[in-house]
Amino acid sequence: MAKKATFSSKIGLIAATVGSAVGLGNVWRFPAETQTNGGAAFLFLYILCLLILGVPVMLAEFALGRGSKSDAVGAFIKLKPKTPWWLTGGLAVLASYLILCFYMVVAGWTFEYLWQSITGNLYAVDLSREGMEASFHAKMESYICADWAPLINLYVLIVVNILVLLCGVQKGIERLSNVLMPMLFLLLLLFCGVSLSMPGASEGVKYFLHPDFSKINASVVVNALGQAFFSLSLGMGILITYSSYFPKDTKLTKTAMTVSMLDLLVAILMGIIIFPAVFSFGLNDADLRGATLVFVTLPEIFAQMHFTQLWSILFFLLLFVAALTSTISIAEVSVAWLQDRFKKSRLSATLIVMLPLFLFSSLCSLSFGSLKNFKIMGMTIFDFLDNLATNIFLPVVSLLVCIFVGWALKKDFFRKELTNDGTLKGRWFPIINFVVKFIAPPLIFLILLSFFIKF
Repeated sequence: MAKKATFSSKIGLIAATVGSAVGLGNVWRFPAETQTNGGAAFLFLYILCLLILGVPVMLAEFALGRGSKSDAVGAFIKLKPKTPWWLTGGLAVLASYLILCFYMVVAGWTFEYLWQSITGNLYAVDLSREGMEASFHAKMESYICADWAPLINLYVLIVVNILVLLCGVQKGIERLSNVLMPMLFLLLLLFCGVSLSMPGASEGVKYFLHPDFSKINASVVVNALGQAFFSLSLGMGILITYSSYFPKDTKLTKTAMTVSMLDLLVAILMGIIIFPAVFSFGLNDADLRGATLVFVTLPEIFAQMHFTQLWSILFFLLLFVAALTSTISIAEVSVAWLQDRFKKSRLSATLIVMLPLFLFSSLCSLSFGSLKNFKIMGMTIFDFLDNLATNIFLPVVSLLVCIFVGWALKKDFFRKELTNDGTLKGRWFPIINFVVKFIAPPLIFLILLSFFIKF
């Protein structure tokens, strides 16, 4: 049997795990949620949820992965053989693959905008104040809603992912993360400096950091829980898979806190970038929402700055890095499963996972073009997969993980993993264990319930 792959350094381990967590949700979901739900009041709730829910559930997944040294399905089989618990891992693998199908499309969009920024074509539009918004909306339509151009970028991203995955854990995932994650943070800091130097930036910072507690209600609390939940990639099998590559002496609690705080830092830095820039150029709340923020509002802002093309290239490079590290980590869940469960080679497993995306992701892409009228339960293919995976499968998986670690396994399993078989003090273990057993399950159930109520 081949020796289990491991990360070769603590820096590589952190870089890869942070890369798996940091994604486009930090970029376009967090500013919109903050703007809608009370500014710093939402930020405060988000931080609480990250610590109360995110870190303990992350530790539960870390314990499963490192404790079993197996994939998302194999972890449950090894720790609780001859029981149906393996279905939890199976659901995680399925959820991650469904997410990969549509997330690869979004990654393709970021590559398109990076390329169009490099060539300068993105700004070959009417740059008058009145015509810019319509011009960039038209650009977004042509880059995202056409049939063929988005497919080309999608296929480029699939090939890039294949090449990285074929290089393996150390030479592929870890090596790329060691380069891309420092680059991402450097770009974020650079943009923070630029944004804060703009006229009127202080108003944007004040808007971001001023709490409006009057907007806090049960729905906002659930939104904060959901943002913390999804921003850490809980329930996808990623953390179980990556932690199976952790060396045995890895301090899981310290690693979880480091990853969570760096993920939080990315979200806060994006707020510092977005809000001052939007306020400086007199844009409104509607400009902070979703794809419009990234593909219309920010190009509008860059067009009014000196060195337009440079800032545009650097920003969409940042976005591309976040998307690429996410797609690679999501794909690795299925690749590891095929390698461990079916003894496939790295080459075979990678091709089995990635080649079908040429079809499945194409259908997601075309749901913005020629297939936009094809509906599943009233939703496009893209939106249906998004809602099914992120709003149903991920909360269910995380709920089952908490029940499995907190109640189904032997009581000393979780303690041994968090204390490295008693070599660490584990002073926080009683609190973490209490949260996993009694606090996280009902909170996760609230997230799941809120989706069905809205739906």
